[in-house]
This record gives sequence, C-alpha cells and structure tokens, in this order.
Amino acid sequence: MKIENAVVLVTGANRGIGLAFARELLARGARKVYAGARDPASVTQPGVQALRLDVTKPEDVAAAAALASDVTLVINNAGVAQPGGFLAPDSEDVARRIFETNFFAMLRMSKALAPVLKANGGGALLNVLSVASWVNGGELAAYSASKSAAWSLTNSLRNELAAHKTQVLALHMAYVDTDLTRGFDVPKSSPEEIVKRALDGLESGLDEVLADELTLQVKRGMTAARPSYLPQGS
Repeated sequence: MKIENAVVLVTGANRGIGLAFARELLARGARKVYAGARDPASVTQPGVQALRLDVTKPEDVAAAAALASDVTLVINNAGVAQPGGFLAPDSEDVARRIFETNFFAMLRMSKALAPVLKANGGGALLNVLSVASWVNGGELAAYSASKSAAWSLTNSLRNELAAHKTQVLALHMAYVDTDLTRGFDVPKSSPEEIVKRALDGLESGLDEVLADELTLQVKRGMTAARPSYLPQGS
C-alpha cells in the first residue's frame, strides 16, 4: 500500500495520534484525507476534509461510507480509556462503554468500508491497537480487554479480507504523549514517531507494526519457545 495519491479516512482525527496521522499522510502525498470527528468544527488541520463521524453511531458510519466512496485506506484510530479494575463497582458500565468504541465501532467501520475498499482495488485497513492487547495489569482493565478483542478482530479481518486484496495492519505501541495518557507519569513516545513507523510498515506490506521498544520486548516474551505462564510438562 502506497500513501502517495491514496484517499484516506482517519477516525478520531482531530487530536493526538489521529491528527498526527492526518499530517503525515498529507506530507507523504495522500490525495485526500477525510478527518473523522464527532464535531467537525474541532478539525483544524489545513488540507483535510472534515467529516462528522461518531463511530459509536451506525448512522454516522453509514453516512461516512457513502460519502467516502473513493477511499483506499481506512485508519481505525478512535479510542477511549478509563482507569480502573474489573472489581470496581462501575466496571460493567465502563467496560460496555469502552468496548463500544474500541471494539464494536472498529468492527462497524471495517464492515462498512470493506466493500468500498474492495471496489477501489483493495487498499488497506490500519487498526490502532496497543501493547495492552497482550498485557493487563488491572490499572486500565477494560481498555486492555477491549484492545485484546480488537487485536483478535484485526487478525480475523486480515484473513477475511485477503480475498478482497485488502491489506490489514495492526499497530501496537505503549504509552504515547496524547490527551489519553496525560495522567500517567511514564516514558512516552511522540505521536509523530508512532505514525511514521506505522506508515513505513504499511508501505512495506507488513501485517503488524511494533512501534516502540517496550512493545517489542513484550512481543518477544510472548513468542518465547516456552513462555513461563504455560504448563511446562516433563
């Protein structure tokens, strides 16, 4: 998938990683960037086409798919998080709200735009995931669970969309310096770094991008010959 002359739809494009995607796509020669946001007035990046898109609303997603009928790359970036463990009194309500955006909306967007991508030659789908797809320490319990589900969704979509000639890329990273992580006193990557690595991987035809060192370390641990959390046998 090449970015030059591509037509791209980015969800949650008014700030953070989504905004960084919009800027880098334009810098790499994308022909058009649809910048999806709940409030189109919050999209201030010059050169993009603001698009009203609340990914939790099926009618917004359907309207976006109809409008962006020329799209060749969809970036499912929109996401939410909330601190707290599964034993908190409100954990069920929190989990439902987070899954609605981080999992069901990604599924909804992918289903709506897959036929458009196919009609335009295949293109690509890039899903913004997290190192939390693989680890859950309880601080962001529902968020981590939602990203695990979204990772599984992404892997399934890759198989289902192969016949459409649609590339499906999973982007995993640890903490990124955005509004979402403002309250965490931890090392963070810049959105610009993450986005450049993601688009480099997309243009190289990869299925997965591990965008920082912590994510690489976690994935290496998962792929060890005999992980310590599995039965050891005799």
